Amino acid sequence: MQVDPIHQFEIKNFLPLFDLGGHQISFTNSALFMFIIVGLASALLIGATTRRAVVPGRLQSMAEMCYEFVADTVRSSAGTEGMKFFPFVFTLFMFVLFANLITSQLIVTVTLALLVFFLVVGYGFWRNGLHFFNLFVPKGVPKLILPAIVAIEVLSFLSRPVSHSVRLFANMLAGHITLQVFAGFVIMLGSAGILGLFGATLPFILVVLLTALELLVAFLQAYVFAILTCIYLNDAIHPGH
Repeated sequence: MQVDPIHQFEIKNFLPLFDLGGHQISFTNSALFMFIIVGLASALLIGATTRRAVVPGRLQSMAEMCYEFVADTVRSSAGTEGMKFFPFVFTLFMFVLFANLITSQLIVTVTLALLVFFLVVGYGFWRNGLHFFNLFVPKGVPKLILPAIVAIEVLSFLSRPVSHSVRLFANMLAGHITLQVFAGFVIMLGSAGILGLFGATLPFILVVLLTALELLVAFLQAYVFAILTCIYLNDAIHPGH
């Protein structure tokens, strides 16, 4: 049996929809994953908070912990004024958390990063006008090196969508591939008879441990994505250094 850890990331067309400029637009497995992710996150949050018990159960406690965790993250990173973006950041956090557990698609992480980027730019100009450019002009910098500093700041700002998306994608890609490889070892060795079953013990233990690690990484990456979003939104609210 051949182990192909990359096969799980292949995008497949399920249902052709229409042609646009000579390109076929189809409903893909990636789109299906997005619907599943939204469905699972919605089912958890809606189902857990339907009763609104005074003494919360496990699911309600989990939902409330996620809510308070993200709310504290937004307040500490973007201030009280940043709480107007709490629904957006909370939605991002839950979506990325569940997406990390199911799949890893670069197109999805890039789309989310660009959404954050254009929201920051749009709100920054809407709230501050041309003063938003103060973001690229740090205070107290000598005029002699100011042009170089401004160029670095602009380049750093424009590269945010790249670092924001690739960091998340690369971490989850590595984790999913590692799990797939060791799970493949378990299946191959397990099918080799009695000796294979003994040989599959160590890879099986590693799969269990890596799964636990992957759950932790999924949460941490969702947190990193959310807190970077808050930091970027804080730049739009307070563009001056």
